[in-house]
Amino acid sequence: MIRVLFVCLGNICRSPMAEAILRQKAAERGLSDQVHIESAGTGHWHVGQPPHEGTINILADNEIDASGLSARQVVEEDLDSFDIVVALDAENLGFLQTLRKQGQEVEVVRLLDYSDREESDVPDPYFTGNFQEVYDMVDEACASLLEEVENEWL
Repeated sequence: MIRVLFVCLGNICRSPMAEAILRQKAAERGLSDQVHIESAGTGHWHVGQPPHEGTINILADNEIDASGLSARQVVEEDLDSFDIVVALDAENLGFLQTLRKQGQEVEVVRLLDYSDREESDVPDPYFTGNFQEVYDMVDEACASLLEEVENEWL
């Protein structure tokens, strides 16, 4: 089983969106029992809360199940228990790299590394309000990420 963790700032917008999207894509390809997907935030502000209403709405608009999503904070042990940790922007990537201990084999990447877009960071719709733009970016990159997981890891 490959374990994937998405990480953003508060774990209520971008990372739970990515978690739900990748879960659905994995299910559609019959990979649900081979790919475990979670999300977390670098901050503690929303721990235990459901995703932002904008995230829930955009997922519902695209017929993606958002049930069971609840914010949590990333912890050091996540870098031991996940194979791929995917940051949604440079700030979160930097935070994850400071948590990473020498010798840990976890792959720490940025989500838009799996995209042909010019941007390198997924903007935070908590501040921009543009959930559709973020959905489009995340959906596209998750498709490429799953392709790599299927070809390189499974």
